[in-house]
Amino acid sequence: MEKTDSIKKMSETPVNKLMLSMGIPMIISMLLQAFYNIVDSAFVSNMKEGGEAALNALTLAFPIQVLMIAVSIGTGVGTNALLSKCLGQGDSKRAAKVAGNAEFLAIMIYIVCMLFGVFGVRTYISSQTENPQITEMAVSYLRICCVVSMGITCFSVFEKLLQATGLSLYSTIAQISGALTNIILDPILIYGLLGLPELGVKGAAYATVIGQIVSSLVAVFFHFRLNKSVKNGLRYMKPSLRIIGSIYSIGLPAIIAQALMSVMTYGMNRILLAVSESMVTAYGLYYKIQQFILFAAFGLRDAITPIVSFSHGMKNRRRVKDGIKYGISYTLIIMAVGLVLLEIFAAPLARVFGLSGETERLCISAIRVISLCLVFAGLNIALQGVFQALDSGIESLVISVLRQLVLVLPVAWLFARGVRSDIDRAWLVWLTFIIAEGVSAAVGLVFMRRINKNRISLLK
Repeated sequence: MEKTDSIKKMSETPVNKLMLSMGIPMIISMLLQAFYNIVDSAFVSNMKEGGEAALNALTLAFPIQVLMIAVSIGTGVGTNALLSKCLGQGDSKRAAKVAGNAEFLAIMIYIVCMLFGVFGVRTYISSQTENPQITEMAVSYLRICCVVSMGITCFSVFEKLLQATGLSLYSTIAQISGALTNIILDPILIYGLLGLPELGVKGAAYATVIGQIVSSLVAVFFHFRLNKSVKNGLRYMKPSLRIIGSIYSIGLPAIIAQALMSVMTYGMNRILLAVSESMVTAYGLYYKIQQFILFAAFGLRDAITPIVSFSHGMKNRRRVKDGIKYGISYTLIIMAVGLVLLEIFAAPLARVFGLSGETERLCISAIRVISLCLVFAGLNIALQGVFQALDSGIESLVISVLRQLVLVLPVAWLFARGVRSDIDRAWLVWLTFIIAEGVSAAVGLVFMRRINKNRISLLK
């Protein structure tokens, strides 16, 4: 019944319609995540005292948040692709073990994050700043996010279990529930409304983790109540090295790709700090603003992966090719629209955060220049989703390393040296991202051509 309906939907619905029916809820889900990421920044930046310092503190904490999400989502991506493939092959027993092992991994990831929150946060923050006010704000914010991270680790896995079986609407409802909770709680806890104490950046952290817990509880409910395509039970949670290895053979490149975002952000913070704290703040804000566009591409990628993977499991070449074609086309449309919107609204977006004159100018400059790389970035994201679906994790990893490490930090460091004496030339540093995404996209197309010849063309 529901199991049959779900598999029938994945195997028979025209791919263009399937891509939209699965992709739109995922895009909405990711946009909401991006929205409440930036809402934290908007509220703390407008605190009565220390707003810009608080904004800088959130920027310094952000790489670790990205890293936690990277491991959680990467595990979910591997689960998503492997589960979809098992269902496409009709192997329901292995699909149940994949889901159970993913749930076990979510618990293990949380334990690691909690331990870092207790023992490692202060050392990490102190490596980026010597400003005592920023240090204390960042430590208090990040410690809460790590110690109470069970919401994000749990949600990341159960979200993918729903998406893998075509129930993406319910993962979106779960995401919306958490986002609304966070948005409502932010001003209440940060500013001390409704008789509650004014908690400042700690309030932003509590709002974030409570929202994540709400999302995870809703996703867990939907999975166990509605996801009849997957069998559940403690016996399926028994760790299997073979299944965990299969999950991470697909998911590890996704983890590294997301983790590289953390490394890149941390590295950029260090590079820009040598120029000015204003550049760190401006880059951190741009990074959160651009998430509205990039997260939409990530949402569509999360539809591309199960559709192409399921079709690959069926050995259906036509549906695999359609999944690639429509996935890339829709992603490029999203990125082109995003580019236009950011160019038009660069100044109003920067003014939302009540920045000082120099920081605001740098933020506008970052938006206008870095946004030019969005179409290339969208192509890279879509191709990575395709590579993950076709068991081509190495190719996905290479693209990630190029676009977020090899072609970013060395170039940014070189350009930053020329900006120290004249901060009006900050646009030189922002050019780094256009170079990195453009070269990576060219390499990705070469990989895609080879995979098409050696793998897709062999399907019936």
